[in-house]
Amino acid sequence: MKDDTTVDNIAKSAAIFAEALLSEHKIISCGNGGSLCDATHFAEELTGRYRDNRKPLPAISINDPAYITCVGNDYCFDDIFSRYVEGLGNEGDVLLAISTSGHSKNILNAVVQAHKQKMKVIVLTSAGTNELSQNADIAICAPPAPHSDRIQEIHIKVIHILIQAIEHAINLRNKD
Repeated sequence: MKDDTTVDNIAKSAAIFAEALLSEHKIISCGNGGSLCDATHFAEELTGRYRDNRKPLPAISINDPAYITCVGNDYCFDDIFSRYVEGLGNEGDVLLAISTSGHSKNILNAVVQAHKQKMKVIVLTSAGTNELSQNADIAICAPPAPHSDRIQEIHIKVIHILIQAIEHAINLRNKD
């Protein structure tokens, strides 16, 4: 079964990411566990390269273990992403927040903080009612699955589609 909402949300998200980058803003991404690996993969493909050589794009994943353990110890684990967004997020930037459940408190706190910073928020999560989807500008939702690895498999496919669409949009704009 085709879900036009998901396809539309991917296209809209790619346009938001590309516009932010073309306007000299950055992307910050976050997630827990495997979702952090996906958030990091997204950022490194943008700052490094995906398929073709191009200028590096400003994207960073919140994945520094010294930072995460410092904030987790001095404040609490629920604040590890939101404090980073507060410190480095600016109006016009975009947060990519990833949570297979949509219920991770530290991811939700980052989303709330991103909105306070007047950032756009794109989330990758699973379908169904969850607080993360409800607080996103755009939610891209994988079908529900009994195990998170199946949701993560969808998320990485979406991430690759997003990167390809971002690069395409930037290449089109740069040709003008």
